[in-house]
Amino acid sequence: MAEDGRSNISGVVKEYSNRLLRFIRSRVPNTADAEDILQEVWYQFTNVVDTQPIEQVSGWLFRVARNRITDRYRKRKDDLLEDYMYEDEEGDLFLREVLIADNDSPETEMLQQMFWEELFEALDELPENQREVFVWNELEDQTFQEIADRTGTNIKTLISRKRYAVQHLRNRLRPLYEEFMEE
Repeated sequence: MAEDGRSNISGVVKEYSNRLLRFIRSRVPNTADAEDILQEVWYQFTNVVDTQPIEQVSGWLFRVARNRITDRYRKRKDDLLEDYMYEDEEGDLFLREVLIADNDSPETEMLQQMFWEELFEALDELPENQREVFVWNELEDQTFQEIADRTGTNIKTLISRKRYAVQHLRNRLRPLYEEFMEE
């Protein structure tokens, strides 16, 4: 029975490792971070598969990977979240209060979780080059010069890509901000 379970796990690992790594790598800054997250996914998988059945393995694996990516961004860049600001026609809209608020209340924790989910969904809607520039510059605090040196892309092009990404994110996250302001 134990041997059968191990071979089943090995089969899943063989089947999904490359796809999962590509998925994670497209959302994190470097291969080492992607491999760390992949290891966390496999660790969680081996713990869960022995205790409960997973009906849709593929969906479960990608959901866990996305959650791990979100967790990693939260842990890494809490200090930089103060810089998030979104503007509309009436002035500056700050999401800072939502992002750096203490998790003392379930409402705040839920709102923060909603924000991160919405942010990553909105980022997934962007073309890859816009998403990468936004993530590298805003979430990973890389300068445009560092990005240009690494990618060989003109700085003005990178700034333009980020501007398009920010416009999309403003529009996409505005309802969430308005919901927060109503409460």
